[in-house]
Amino acid sequence: MINILSSLSKTVHTSIAIAIILFLGLFYLNGGFSFDTLFWSWIARYTHVLVGIMWIGLLWYFNFVQIPNMGKIPDEQKPAIGKVIAPAALFYFRWAAAFTVISGLILAGLNGYLHDAMTLSIGSGVPKHTAIGIGMWLGLIMAFNVWFVIWPNQKRALGIVEADPELKAKSAKTAMLFSRTNTLLSIPMLLTMVIAQNLY
Repeated sequence: MINILSSLSKTVHTSIAIAIILFLGLFYLNGGFSFDTLFWSWIARYTHVLVGIMWIGLLWYFNFVQIPNMGKIPDEQKPAIGKVIAPAALFYFRWAAAFTVISGLILAGLNGYLHDAMTLSIGSGVPKHTAIGIGMWLGLIMAFNVWFVIWPNQKRALGIVEADPELKAKSAKTAMLFSRTNTLLSIPMLLTMVIAQNLY
């Protein structure tokens, strides 16, 4: 067991293996499964939840842990965060955002409510679709912020791309403000996603 837990790769692969065994076992108890729309909808939902947890988890890590504590880190230790930790976290952060949006759109399409949700159910008046639609639009705004505001500004702030000190400082502030904006939007977004499951 120590051999597995000492390696992130082995830990993740073992976790996936356990999940597959549970998946097969639970569906077997339920009478089996077919590769139908219901199956692919389930796969899309599971993927959506997994990558969504990665995305929002890293968003909250940046805003609740890294940003508030940067001032407490001695200057000589800050390059470790800027050159090693932050770029790695931002890689998973931006790709988790992309895959959350993609899997969410696939899920909505498979379940037949994509158009109704994207139009906030105007005309059809389905509260469930209005709620999930609000969540989808908030998620799209947040993902746009990640890819087109936060990431380009972080590249300058972290020195991944060349920028003079004044632009670096300005970029760091812009990235922080849009990251904070996404934190502000994240709680209402999660509420609408969850509450949609209890509406009709």
